[in-house]
Amino acid sequence: MIDQKTIEHIAKLARLKVTADEAVEYGEQLTKVLAHFQQISKINTENIEPLVTPAEIEFYLRDDVAAPELKTEAMLKNAPDKAGNLFKVPPVV
Repeated sequence: MIDQKTIEHIAKLARLKVTADEAVEYGEQLTKVLAHFQQISKINTENIEPLVTPAEIEFYLRDDVAAPELKTEAMLKNAPDKAGNLFKVPPVV
C-alpha cells in the first residue's frame, strides 16, 4: 500500500491540500489502481499490432476552399449586446 507520507508528497507537488483521512483513503485507492496496472502489464501482447485508435477510422481530408468574408453587421446580428462594432462582454477582473 502507498503510505500517507507518499500521498502527502504527491499532494504537495500537485499543490493540493489533503487531510490525513483523505491521504489514507487516496493511498488505498491509488494502491488498487496500481495493482490493476500490474495485472495489465502481465498480458502477453507479443503478436499484437499497436493501434492508434481502438476502431478503424478512415483518414479524411477536405479541400481548403476560401469562403466569402463575413461582414461586421452579419457577425454582430445575433450578439446579445454590442458596443459599436464590438461584442460587449462583462468585465473580467
